[in-house]
This record gives sequence, structure tokens and C-alpha cells, in this order.
Amino acid sequence: MALVRDNATALYRQIADQLRDEIAARRFEPSGRLPTESEIGARFAVSRVTVRLALDRLETEGLIERRKGKGTFTAGKRVQHPLDRLRSFHESLRLQGVAAGMRLVSAQALATPPDLRDDFGPRCLEVCRLHLVEDEPVALGRSLLPLALEAVDWPAAGQKPIYAILQEVLGKPVGAADIEVKAEAAAEAVALPLGLPVGAPVLVMGRRSVFADGGCADRSVFHIRSERYSFVLSHRWEG
Repeated sequence: MALVRDNATALYRQIADQLRDEIAARRFEPSGRLPTESEIGARFAVSRVTVRLALDRLETEGLIERRKGKGTFTAGKRVQHPLDRLRSFHESLRLQGVAAGMRLVSAQALATPPDLRDDFGPRCLEVCRLHLVEDEPVALGRSLLPLALEAVDWPAAGQKPIYAILQEVLGKPVGAADIEVKAEAAAEAVALPLGLPVGAPVLVMGRRSVFADGGCADRSVFHIRSERYSFVLSHRWEG
């Protein structure tokens, strides 16, 4: 929509009105990220001061949020994890079209916790990775895995999901998973990597995955920033 430059309505209000309509129409899905100030200025042929006034108006209305060094996003935009499909955490993000990434925190063999020895035997592999959306942390994942994955070059594994690595190394697909979701206050070891204050509320997803033959594939726990993520479950009526 072209701006009416001789209209009594200020240019910045016209720009705010147009962006508000586009936010309502979900034009900026799935990531919720708006164009940069310079891109908006070029689109409407106005100065950055005018653009900032328009964005200030939308921010005051609670429609957008500015993240330092990240850009401007529609407020409250969350990525989703469907609970009715068997899909890795990373794959769920990627399939929504967002710029999803992972950063390795650690990978080490350790003694299996006593209550999990039936799953992995006396030793297992622990892998911790930080999940990112638009380079911003959204979840910290800790996975206990079969010791056979110790030989994997985890720094080089990059963006490969756990499920894909299990398939490549062991030649067995994951067939099922039990998932539990709850909320808790973030301890320091969780809060710092996620960029949250200690004690901030986080979602916790616990997962036990099994291969088609019934053997345990992984025991994972994801601590997730609740303002950026939601879980959804679809049901169909069966009469």
C-alpha cells in the first residue's frame, strides 16, 4: 500500500497501520521477525526516524518486541512442538521454517545412573546441546545415549538431530517415544546458557525413545524458554 503523503495522518502512523495489518495477517510467520529498519525505510521511502516512530507505536501497543542485536519480532511469537508426531526437537523447529541451529555444549561417557542401567548398561554417553532459533537460545537439551555413539565426532555433527545420528550409527530407526512436559524454576546451570535469570520459569520436556525392537534409544531432558515455545496436541473426534 502506497503512503498518502499529503494526508493529515502522519507518515509513521500510516506505516504502523500497514505493519499492524500485516502482523494480524501473519505475514511474518513462522519466525515472527520483521524486516530491518532500513528495509522498512526503503519499502516506504521514508527516513529511519519515521520508521522508528512507527515501530515505537507498535511496541507501545504490545504488538512487537525489539531484541538487542537480533531485530524486531512480533510479540509473543512462539515456535511449536506437536506432541502427536514422533519428531526430534531440532527437526520440529526446522520444519516450521525457522532458522534453527544447535551448539554443542559437551559430549562425554559416564557411569549410567542406577535407575537407567536396564536401558544402557553400566556406561552411557551424555550429550548436551543448545538449541537456537534466529541465533537465540530456546532450549538446552541433555541426552543420555547408547555408548556406541561415543565414536561420533559430535563437534562435526553440527545440525544433525539425535534421531538421525542413532539411525546412521546403529542402523535402527526410532519407533516410539514417551514424553512428559512440566514446568519448573531454572537452576543456574540451565538459566545461564538460555540467557535467563536464575529462577525464571522454564518448560521441561522429558523423553524416553525406543527403537522398533524395543531397546532404549535415548533418555533426554529439554529445558525450554516458555515465552518462545509451546506444545500442541491435536485430537480427532471418534464417535
